Amino acid sequence: MASKSSLSRPKAGTSHPISEDTDISDAEPETASPEPISISSNPNAGHRERLRARFLKGGAAAMPDYELLELALFSAVPRKDTKPLARALLARFGSFAEVIAAPRERLKEIPGAGDAVVNQLKIVEAAAARLAQTRVIGRPALSSWSALLDYCMAAMARAPAEEFRVLFLDRKNILIADEIQARGTVDHTPVYPREIVKRALEHGASAIILVHNHPTRPISITPDHATTR
Repeated sequence: MASKSSLSRPKAGTSHPISEDTDISDAEPETASPEPISISSNPNAGHRERLRARFLKGGAAAMPDYELLELALFSAVPRKDTKPLARALLARFGSFAEVIAAPRERLKEIPGAGDAVVNQLKIVEAAAARLAQTRVIGRPALSSWSALLDYCMAAMARAPAEEFRVLFLDRKNILIADEIQARGTVDHTPVYPREIVKRALEHGASAIILVHNHPTRPISITPDHATTR
């Protein structure tokens, strides 16, 4: 009897036929597809590292306001480029100091400035005020007058309304307490001498410095020194 001829089909990837009786495991394996090239999870990582390196090398003096503001926004905006937001904030408020001191409501008017951004800016503002305060608390106020003025400028000069602040000194003119006595409007704040004297006696103060701000442009503060009787 004549034998039945075996059917054949081309071997994958070749023009040579293989028999159906051939063990398929002997066939050459298909070439695996190349793995996709991974990309960074943060496309702005390189720019951020360069800014951090410049800050570490030269400090804030080596950076313009918009770059320092970018650095401050990194933790609030972990993935996006912070440069457009930094420039928008500076265009609205004018300087790094004015940005961090701006009221929350006005900051939120800038596109991209959500709660996380505003909170971060207010943390920076609070840190700056705390640093200035540590340079005057517990030190002779009159011999550290420039540091005292710097502290008052950081704490209240950019407030949107007038504030009346009382600095309490002991008999050696060392600053022992600092309190906001009253807040008013853009051009007026009420002052109650009875309350000032009451607080001075409670602190055991021998002298006081009265300070109020002028929420105008250019910003300014007015300090007055008085002794208690």
